[in-house]
Amino acid sequence: MSQTVNDVDYQRLISNDVVSILKKFPKIIDGKDAILEMKEGNSKNWKQMEWMGFYFEYWCNENLKYIMEMPYAKKYGNVSFDGFLERPWDFKCHATESGNIVPINDYEAISKAVDEFGYLGIILAECSVHYDNESSDFKKWHDVLKGGISNYEENRIKRNASSRKRKTKIKLSKINFIRFDDELLAKCKSFQKNFRNAGGTVRREKISLDLSKIEDHIEQVIYFS
Repeated sequence: MSQTVNDVDYQRLISNDVVSILKKFPKIIDGKDAILEMKEGNSKNWKQMEWMGFYFEYWCNENLKYIMEMPYAKKYGNVSFDGFLERPWDFKCHATESGNIVPINDYEAISKAVDEFGYLGIILAECSVHYDNESSDFKKWHDVLKGGISNYEENRIKRNASSRKRKTKIKLSKINFIRFDDELLAKCKSFQKNFRNAGGTVRREKISLDLSKIEDHIEQVIYFS
């Protein structure tokens, strides 16, 4: 284990510049505004259906890149973390309507990072969401902006599979700073093991974080009431 930082240093890291910047994150975000902002900012993810999480990563990158290395240049296999400040950090945005389970990063990458640094940081934004109407007006708007539907969407239509409702707006409730160490890793489950992508390649095993089990690992919370 190397490059460990004591608890006093951790509190210094998350209670000064990082927290003061994240307190400025918008409490209410319109999906169209977020997508257009990402498009104009040349984000590679503005076409993604799940814009909520990508916008949180985008905003954090734009506002924290002068005090953190974003993204973290080091890779664990083909997997990287969103940022680095004394240790790796990942940024996640979770809809409270989805329950307590949050998919996070690659299992092997997280395990190696925890071994190397003692723990890593998860910055998790929790929010409530509004969904598209029955006419799917938001989806239609996004499809036009993208220049048409994706290959994934075309295949879905061919399979006669239902389309997931798009999120149109989010309202932020809080941002958690989570210390992800060996103890928390032992509480987590993995998913996608032995799963394959559409092209036949093996999917990377990922970790699912149960929010009902993180209370002892939350170092700080920013509330947006």
